[in-house]
Amino acid sequence: MNITLKRLLGATAAVTTGAAALLGAGAGTASAKGRVHCDRAERVIWSSNGPATEVIAHGCDLPDDNHRWYRIDIDTLVHTHHEMDYQNGKVDRTKTLHDRTVRCLGHIAKKDTVLWFGCPPS
Repeated sequence: MNITLKRLLGATAAVTTGAAALLGAGAGTASAKGRVHCDRAERVIWSSNGPATEVIAHGCDLPDDNHRWYRIDIDTLVHTHHEMDYQNGKVDRTKTLHDRTVRCLGHIAKKDTVLWFGCPPS
């Protein structure tokens, strides 16, 4: 193989590796930027439809800017299982989960309570 061709291939490999490393580091910091922490949260589990897409949380540190998706780290998440498909129905049981992460599209904050919406079941 020609020495010029070897050098050209080596330089291309070095540039490609460096670009991949830089893109990987940038992607990591971009995803960490949308993270939020909440002390406790509740999520309703309906009898026929499964988990609701809303999470009601308390003690959250809200982000200063808008993101497409938020990653919420929750210390204590309580799943409330309902027997019927309406809010005032009888609660069948509750299940407490610790150290969970939920993805959501947005939030509405009022005092200490935050309604996270667009949260697909995890």
